[in-house]
Amino acid sequence: MDTLKTTDDLLSGDAVKLTFTGDVTRSLLIVDDDAPFRTRLARAMEKRGFNVVAVDSVQLGIEVAQESAPAFAVVDLRLGDGNGLDVVSALRDARPDARVVMLTGYGNIATAVAAVKAGAVDYLPKPADADAVESALLADGRPLPQPPENPMSADRVRWEHIQRVFEQCERNVSETARRLKMHRRTLQRILNKHAPRA
Repeated sequence: MDTLKTTDDLLSGDAVKLTFTGDVTRSLLIVDDDAPFRTRLARAMEKRGFNVVAVDSVQLGIEVAQESAPAFAVVDLRLGDGNGLDVVSALRDARPDARVVMLTGYGNIATAVAAVKAGAVDYLPKPADADAVESALLADGRPLPQPPENPMSADRVRWEHIQRVFEQCERNVSETARRLKMHRRTLQRILNKHAPRA
């Protein structure tokens, strides 16, 4: 198992790395179908010394979990082909001591409880920054990681959420405005502005 291709990769011509090379004690699986977020997080975690494999589906996440049993994982709850909790279960079966952090843009108490019952050590709302993810992965028995030194501003979190929904709606302004319960013109003004500072 060297590489498989996802739909995005078939379009771009790039193959996905599905095996860990180097230090397996810092092996980290990232499963998220938001390509820009997944790429940013993978690069940031590699800079922090993790050996990263990043995939975009439940199917590939389970495959990597079963074949490579990484020490760490960051898994989005809702993925295009299913539920991230299935990946967490596969990771727990393959490596019971794996430290798994769930990410979601749809946070609520019920999903947090389900993630912890499935074996996640922490639960972070999206968009989560690399510092928060690293703290959660490496937490040594503390119930919650320390808050980040420079957390994202509320304006930046709002902007990131709007951008994510806009991309999920295939960049359709009317549909995005309807889903966000926002006036179309207000949304257009926000989309035309630059991202607020973190």
